[in-house]
Amino acid sequence: MVPIEHVIKLIVAVILSGLIGYEREKSHKPAGLRTHVIVCLGSTLLTIISVDFFFDDPRIIAALVTGLGFLGAGAIIASGRDIKGITTAATIWFVAMIGIGVGIGWYQLSAMTTIIAFILLVLGRFEKIS
Repeated sequence: MVPIEHVIKLIVAVILSGLIGYEREKSHKPAGLRTHVIVCLGSTLLTIISVDFFFDDPRIIAALVTGLGFLGAGAIIASGRDIKGITTAATIWFVAMIGIGVGIGWYQLSAMTTIIAFILLVLGRFEKIS
């Protein structure tokens, strides 16, 4: 049977990454709600498994950080002097880190960081206006 704390961690991961994914979806970016939630859920699950079963969280977390960097890099498209997708790549990497934070039980830090990132993303919309 799955411990209730693991279920709570997965739910928190969905909520936090959903906030970032929702913003990306509303901004009509290629990686939206589902992508961000799945990346965060995967990171949370792997962190839970790492901490609870292997007791080798630093090595597995380091692999997550590296691997998600490659996934995010795939979202970046360069065409001449025009580069698109850097913020999307950063948010993919970011929600993976949120998943790690939630997976090790740092709910408040993960929530505060998510709120700050969400505010920055929303404020970024005004950058294009001015």
